[in-house]
Amino acid sequence: MARAVGRITAAAALVMVLQGAGAGLTHGAASPSSTGLPLECRLGDGPWQACWMEVIEVGRHWVLRIGHRHLEFRHDGRGVLRMQRDGGPWRTVTGRWQQPGDLCWDGLCARGDIPLD
Repeated sequence: MARAVGRITAAAALVMVLQGAGAGLTHGAASPSSTGLPLECRLGDGPWQACWMEVIEVGRHWVLRIGHRHLEFRHDGRGVLRMQRDGGPWRTVTGRWQQPGDLCWDGLCARGDIPLD
């Protein structure tokens, strides 16, 4: 069981912390049409840009919206994280911390004012 928990820690921690600390994020005001928690995201080597995270189920299901892009994530609770880009096929991804505070999943990174304590 400890190994499964270790594999989900990065993704689950981000979601849980963001849901509890959404009011403390400082990356711009919400636009009238946006919902969720404000973050900054980067696709590939592109620039950091405003994005929004909607938490559907803490640690198991969330969505990132980057401009017109829609990236949905589902975690099975056993260590497998899958991502769907813009309604395309689901694929397994791996979450990892790249820079201090930057959580990345196979070419997509998100960051925000995320307290870890």
